[in-house]
Amino acid sequence: LPNIRSSPTRNLPQKIADRLGLELGKVVTNKFSNQETCVETGESVRGEDAYITQNGCGEINDNLMEPLIMINACKIASASQVTAVIPCFPYSWVPISAKLVVNLLSVAGADHIITMDLYASQIQGFFDVPVDNLYNCTIVSSGAGGAKRVTSIADRLNVGFANEVDRMVLVGDVATLVDDMADIYGTTCHAADKLLSAGATRVYTILTHGIFSGPAISRINNACFRAVVVTNTIPQEDKMRHSIKKTHNEESVSLGWAHVPL
Repeated sequence: LPNIRSSPTRNLPQKIADRLGLELGKVVTNKFSNQETCVETGESVRGEDAYITQNGCGEINDNLMEPLIMINACKIASASQVTAVIPCFPYSWVPISAKLVVNLLSVAGADHIITMDLYASQIQGFFDVPVDNLYNCTIVSSGAGGAKRVTSIADRLNVGFANEVDRMVLVGDVATLVDDMADIYGTTCHAADKLLSAGATRVYTILTHGIFSGPAISRINNACFRAVVVTNTIPQEDKMRHSIKKTHNEESVSLGWAHVPL
């Protein structure tokens, strides 16, 4: 059976292990006095498949160095194969930075990468090792380039669809905005307003990576969304704690945030 390894402070690896009926590998992460990252493994991985899970969020640089060191340590310790599971891929906003992270993972010894909804699908071509990019679906396209994908998915789900937000042509009265990640949430709120102007009566938003920095939560609270649904690639407990009631229908934002799939 594979070993699933990550910092013990992360809850996503534990949920993965629970779902698979496995136990997390024994890993301890610390900082030296000069703030360099120290990772220690407490068991042998010789001849085993190691799955190293880490989120590309929070203290981003530490959360990047930890899996790099663990990957390299497992390779040196003669692991059969090392798979890096990185749901929210770090530094993916800029292709040059994304390529650098890809190179670091490859040089560290990763044999396989599993990620989710890369910010730009072209990043997948940067890898010299196999990569699985798990996609979320799209119902409303923010640009003309995604219109074909939107209609295809909408047909399969038997729901309405909408084309480019700036030139909105809405079909149906319930709209679902789907995106790979949301940072300050300005674009998505703008799209929601466009949908209302185009005749939508209910607007939902589904996100893969809920970064929600700066004014994001305030914008969500003041927007027209019936619900905001995110995956658990990034922890949301703090955001849920600080959410306030939405003013337009007197519903708690936490109702929308409660739909987080395991």
